[in-house]
This record gives sequence, C-alpha cells and structure tokens, in this order.
Amino acid sequence: MKRLILLAVIILIMSAVCVSLGVQHMRTYANTPLETDARHISLTIRKGDTLFDVIATLREAGLDISSRKFRLIARYTKYDTQLHAGDFYISTGFTPIELLKYLAEGKVRLYRLTIPEGFTLSQIAGRVAALPCGIKKADFIAAAAAETWRNRLQIPTQNLEGYLFPDTYYFPLQTDADAVVSAMAHRFSSVFTDAWKQRATTIGLSPHQVVTLASIIEKETGAPEERPRIASVFHNRLKREMRLESDPTVIYGIPDFDGNITRKHLKTWTPYNTYRINGLPPGPIANPGAAALHAALYPETTEFIFFVSKQNGSHHFSKNLREHNKAVIKYQLRR
Repeated sequence: MKRLILLAVIILIMSAVCVSLGVQHMRTYANTPLETDARHISLTIRKGDTLFDVIATLREAGLDISSRKFRLIARYTKYDTQLHAGDFYISTGFTPIELLKYLAEGKVRLYRLTIPEGFTLSQIAGRVAALPCGIKKADFIAAAAAETWRNRLQIPTQNLEGYLFPDTYYFPLQTDADAVVSAMAHRFSSVFTDAWKQRATTIGLSPHQVVTLASIIEKETGAPEERPRIASVFHNRLKREMRLESDPTVIYGIPDFDGNITRKHLKTWTPYNTYRINGLPPGPIANPGAAALHAALYPETTEFIFFVSKQNGSHHFSKNLREHNKAVIKYQLRR
C-alpha cells in the first residue's frame, strides 16, 4: 500500500514538473521573436480565413511557425476569435503573442491615394483602380453617380464630378468604391463651408455654379498665384454677358480627346463648349481644390476680360481685344 502511495506521489510530482516545464516552454515560445534577423513582410488575411489559413500564409512567407504552439497561444489569449481581415505589414521580429495582438487590433496596412487638383472623375477612377483594393474603374464611376451624395450635396448633375475633393487619402485593402467616393465627397463637404455657401449667394451664384466656375479656373491655371486673376476674367465676362471661351470646357465635351484642339472642336456644339453656349456649362469639368474654390468666390478686382498663355505656365491679361490680339501675336504666333 505504501508503495502504491509513493508511486502515486512520484507520478504527481513528475506530472507537475512536466506541466511546469511545458508552461515554461510555451511562455518562452510566446515571447521569443519569430526571427532574430527581423525583416518586414506583407500578410493578407482574407474575410473568412481561419487561424490555420493565417499560419499557412505565415509559413509561405518563410516563417518557421509551430502550428500547434501558435494555435494554443491564440486560443489561450482568445486572439483566435479577434483576427481582422486586411493587408498587414508585419515585422518578423514580433513574438508570437505580439503578432497575434497586432492582428487582433486590426492595424491593417493603409494604401495612399493622392488626387491632384484638377483631375477629372475619369482620371480619379484610374488612380483608384491602380490601388491593390480590386476596385474597377467602372465601379468607381458608377459609385460616383449614386444618389446618396448627389442628394446630400444637392448636385443637379448626374455624378460627383467637381465634388471629389483632391487630397491625399489612406485606405485599407478591404475598401470598396462607395467608401472611396464617400471619403472624397465628405472631404469636399467639410471644405465648402456654410460661410462659402453664403458668399456664393452674395455674388449671385449657386454653390454648384461656384464649383463649376472653380473647375474651369483650376484647368486654366498654370501658375497658382494667378487663380484669383483668372477668376476675375471669368467673373467680368459673366457680368458683361460675354461667352467664357475656355478651351478646357471644349476639351471636356470631346469624347476621347487626342490632345490636339482644333477650330472644328471650337465650333462644335456640346453642352460644355463655352465658345458655343452662354454662361457656365451645366456642371464642373474637373475637381477643383480649395484655392480654386476660394478664387471663384473671391476673385481679384480687375478689368481684364482676356488672357493668353505665355508658354511658361503664366498668362498675359488684357482689358480689351486689341491688347489681347497683340499678346497673342507676341506669345503665340511668333514662336
């Protein structure tokens, strides 16, 4: 009997030692860097991926991970039920527990999207399609035509051309077209304040007309400091009921424009051709930035009604046709 009791005690002690060693081993593994020579790798967790899938992806990246130990740690910490889908940029110097915490916190890699001032809806769609998010150009254009933001911003045209604010944005891999459009439209909404809306009323324009005018100013501007002066030309022409005669408006109305504007283009009627229509076109021809919007609302006070490119990004401004014709000869015809 004494022998049986002694044997049971020995077994219990050995079991306790084994458990203690096992716990210590797991604790050591959980807090040991996956690699001593740390490097950074991309890890994509797709919606619906299991912990097994994540481990397999890590192994494919060259990490020597013990599936059993990693799963035990994940279950013990409950991180196995908190993993987020997305694209992660991780260090192989993470310990297993640091990696699990990082993935559970959803610190996904963000992709930068920079939209320059004056980009059109089509150009923006091209940039968005170049992101690794899998958004197609056609899907973005369709999202920009949805009623949600058009109604909220009271836009009378068929899409958000002019209201996709040019800026730098950051998006995770799991992003759709609606989310990108919403971010840009929301940014516009925050920039075009109530004070600007009131200013539009003061100068006799609707907010939509201001955005339309700003888009023309944006496309005509080479030297940023000239925006208010260019704005003054268009305001002066509108007051005198002169046609705006802006080449960028002609180009916008030409499908598949090849880069060479001709007299035929200038004479061809489109809703946007300000050589053929009176006043402003029905909507913006691009997406203006804050400076162009401000210039449309607060133009420089001048008597200029013409301007011509000096071929260096800046313009020569004239008060009458005679002065303008001289400038055209000087800067255009004598080249």
